[in-house]
Amino acid sequence: MPQMPVPATVPVPQSAAPAPVTAPVPQMPVPATAPVPQSAAPAPATAPVPQPAAPVPATAPTPQMPVPATAPVPQSAAPAPVTASMPQMPVPATVPVPQSAAPAPVTAPVPQMSAPATAPVPQSAAPVPVTAPVPQMSAPATAPGAAVPPGPEAGTGPWAGYDPWAAAQAREPLQQTGAKVLTRAQRRRRAWRWVLGWTLVVAVVSGGIGGAVGAYVERERLGGVRLPQPGSVPAGRAPDSVAGIAARALPSVVTLHVRGDDKAGTGTGFVLDAQGHILTNNHVVEPAGPDGEISVTFSSGDTVKAEVVGRDGGYDLAVVRVRGVHGLTPLPLGDSDDVRVGDPVVAIGAPFDLAGTVTSGIISAKERPITAGGEKSDGSDTSYVDALQTDAPINPGNSGGPLLDSDARVIGINSAIRSAGGGPDADGGQAGSIGLGFAIPVNQAERVAEELIAHGHATHPVIGVTLDMDYAGDGARIDGKGANGGPAVTRGGPGDRAGLKAGDVITEADGAPVRTGRELIVKIRAHRPGDRLRLTVERGGTEREVSLVLGASDQN
Repeated sequence: MPQMPVPATVPVPQSAAPAPVTAPVPQMPVPATAPVPQSAAPAPATAPVPQPAAPVPATAPTPQMPVPATAPVPQSAAPAPVTASMPQMPVPATVPVPQSAAPAPVTAPVPQMSAPATAPVPQSAAPVPVTAPVPQMSAPATAPGAAVPPGPEAGTGPWAGYDPWAAAQAREPLQQTGAKVLTRAQRRRRAWRWVLGWTLVVAVVSGGIGGAVGAYVERERLGGVRLPQPGSVPAGRAPDSVAGIAARALPSVVTLHVRGDDKAGTGTGFVLDAQGHILTNNHVVEPAGPDGEISVTFSSGDTVKAEVVGRDGGYDLAVVRVRGVHGLTPLPLGDSDDVRVGDPVVAIGAPFDLAGTVTSGIISAKERPITAGGEKSDGSDTSYVDALQTDAPINPGNSGGPLLDSDARVIGINSAIRSAGGGPDADGGQAGSIGLGFAIPVNQAERVAEELIAHGHATHPVIGVTLDMDYAGDGARIDGKGANGGPAVTRGGPGDRAGLKAGDVITEADGAPVRTGRELIVKIRAHRPGDRLRLTVERGGTEREVSLVLGASDQN
């Protein structure tokens, strides 16, 4: 049993029986103030302390720890089997410390622990044998050279197998790791945060998946009409041949059947995008009115209903949309400004309701000022087209169909023909082709189609003046008064800012001659709102050039 040095006035009691051991018991020097490890059950200071039966002979070599010269060093008995560890408590200096009754020669000093002189050291009532070995620490003997008598066999005696630290370790509380211990309320809040976080994650993921599926369904039109893809160029045919162009373009060309209260008609259109938008002429869909019916037939023979997205009589263009169709292949758009007279072209349409008719020819001329319609007294149905002229046969039913270049790109929208009876005919009669067909340039049609899809209507570039459409001279003359009795030059408009006045005659636009008021309107319509336009103006026999920025108007 580890001991502590005590003052010299304390008698050293001994244990009842010697227990010699053969195992050396090392001792560890410790400070005189170190506390002695004690057992779990303290004993009251007034409890009687068992006394040894006999004093320890003075001849017994007792290895000691360094202590004051006046203090006798109590010794522990040799280890012996015990049934329980012997807890100790510090005792006052007046309490005698029990000692072993007989000398217990040892080969090494017993490890000692210093304790305060006032600490009572209670002992256990009875030894308990244990199998655990006694951990020892080596320490130098206090009597070098002294003879050490042989001890009894190992494992015998009252302290055999005793571990002085086992009881203390068993009594130690669980150690903290440094982590914060959460209360029940904190654990509940953390659990709710975890549940809410995962709920949010699941909602976001589900929403993303649902959106992707919805977009896929919208894009592919699941359950609707599936269209064939553009065909490959037939064997033995060049891609730029009429056969090669037709094979690639026909799957994207459609036939429209329109029926209204008192009118019906047939026309052509082509696919603009994968969302189902189809471009055609305004005069093709106009007979349907607000309550009519429009059906679209594809080259595969499938027919679906269509609705009008927007139309504009001033440009003679309209956009309709079909739903429930997937596999739509838009026709690529070319550049009408890059077209040259003599370039080969192919026209596709449904003349006299003969769907999928292909004709070919060339570009006969450019910038032909064409007007069509004009049946209404206010002129709101009159279209002004700076048209491409072609000799490719175009007949009633071709209107709205594509005019393609050698790369199967759209460069124009077939809109009007010149009939043998005289005057342009926008499919209004049954006259046949005489080789004078006219198409709206695709650069102009593209801008108008974008506005119709986005807003349902298109804007028109204007200069802010009222023209005298009955003027018989050369050029376009500004009228003396406006259409509603107001000024002919709109105050604050582009013409007013450029200095134009009533009676001025405009003879050129961007260097091109202007012969009539209709030609000037066509030249203006060939531009976009915001473009800059140069005009040559004659006033009082004097010509001058002015520059202005085109305005925009929703009115025809």
